[in-house]
Parts: sequence; structure tokens; C-alpha cells
Amino acid sequence: MKYRLLLFISVITVVISCKEPEARRPKQHGTTNFYHEVVKKNKRLNALEKKYLEERIAHDTVRQYLTSANGYWYTYVKKDTLNAESPKLEDVVQIIYNIADIDGNIIYENEERTYKIDKEDFIPALQDGIKLMKIGETITFVIPSYSAFGVTGDGNKIAVNQPIQSTLTLIDIKSKKEE
Repeated sequence: MKYRLLLFISVITVVISCKEPEARRPKQHGTTNFYHEVVKKNKRLNALEKKYLEERIAHDTVRQYLTSANGYWYTYVKKDTLNAESPKLEDVVQIIYNIADIDGNIIYENEERTYKIDKEDFIPALQDGIKLMKIGETITFVIPSYSAFGVTGDGNKIAVNQPIQSTLTLIDIKSKKEE
């Protein structure tokens, strides 16, 4: 009797377990809407930040700021009208720059470094701005957060979504042709 019962349970278990697995319906995720909402929110924040920076620049009656096509502003501290050479792709430049908050409080003191044009990681607005410069020029850049350190900050002194300004001097250009 025991063996028949065990045999019966075993047969039933085998029959049930041999059934084809049923496909599950895909989960409905709300990620598309979430991303659209995040993008909308960031656009609103960027527009507010841009308006704020434009108002700050308008109140600076001492300097004349130019607007770049990439969304930052710059003003010449020292301009060279004679030298025509600007850095080009893969040129190596020697620069001195600092980083300050929008009120001019220094965050990072002057730092000297070399930079290979468009081949190294650097602050996006400054990557573009260096290409406007000539040897000996000094430019102050006002940079919105999305062209600086963005939604992450630098993990140290620069906060999340913090606009910055940077004064940069182009010391030298070593053309890739010279190497």
C-alpha cells in the first residue's frame, strides 16, 4: 500500500513537472516617463541658471562679456591683437587657470598644466574656450553648471549644479607639427 501511494505521488509529480513553462508578461516600467520628467526638470533648472547668470553679467558694468555658441560667457582680461595663432586640434598648450564661484571666491588657486586640445578630459567650456585664445591672452569664463561639473560636482569643493568662473592664461602652444 505504501509503495503504491509513493508510486502514485511520484507519477503525479513527474506529470505536473513536465508541463511547458508559461511565458511571463513583460513588466511595465515607467522609465520612459521618468526620463522625460528628469529632462524637463533639468531644462527648467538650466533656463533658471542661465537667466541668473545673464542678470549677473548685465550688472557687471566694468567688463564686456561675449556669449559663446556653447552656452558660456567670457571676457578678455588681457587681449592680444597682434598674434594670430590659436590652438588647433591635438596641439599641446600650457595654461594657468583658477576656478572660482560665481561671486569670485577662489575655489581652486592658480594651477599650471599642459593640455592636448580635444584629446584630454577637462572642463567642457574651457576645452572650447582655449581654442579662442592666443598666446599671452587671459580670459575670464563664466560657466553654467552643465558646462562645468554638472549634476555631480567635483566630489570635493564644487557643489552639485554649481556655476563657476575661471580665469585662464594661455602661456604657450606646441603645435603637433613641431614634434
